[in-house]
Amino acid sequence: MINGFRIINLRESPERKQEAADWFHQKWKVPLEEYEKSMEKSLTGEAAVPQWYLTIRGKEIIGGLGVIENDFHDRKDLAPNVCAVYVEEPYRRRGIAGNMLAYVCGDMKARGISTLYLITDHDTFYERYGWKFYCMAQGDGEEKMSRMYIHREE
Repeated sequence: MINGFRIINLRESPERKQEAADWFHQKWKVPLEEYEKSMEKSLTGEAAVPQWYLTIRGKEIIGGLGVIENDFHDRKDLAPNVCAVYVEEPYRRRGIAGNMLAYVCGDMKARGISTLYLITDHDTFYERYGWKFYCMAQGDGEEKMSRMYIHREE
């Protein structure tokens, strides 16, 4: 528990799968079925990827992110990807995103994955949390190139 917030892997609360899928769909407008399918796969525990994480305050989801093979970009060789990083507006600027990223990097390392990637339009945000710019990548259906970051857990 960090300042009243708790980060969990969805596998710790599988009963929240539909709520989580709805929440991510609402934030990112990716088809609900994609989240449901990915989350169901994560709950089987058969593979390290995908994984889904929620930041909870009381019973409310106030943040979340996932780890998937590819976050809808042309660099299929850069995997797995942290995706769908989101913190609700009233809870921003409290270090929640940084805590989520650190938690996920540690959890994935424990699962045998020490290198993660993410694609974003942000140009200074992720550096604060130990991520390094790696290259530009083309997002599926995007006109502009986006920044690809890498994080290696030593």
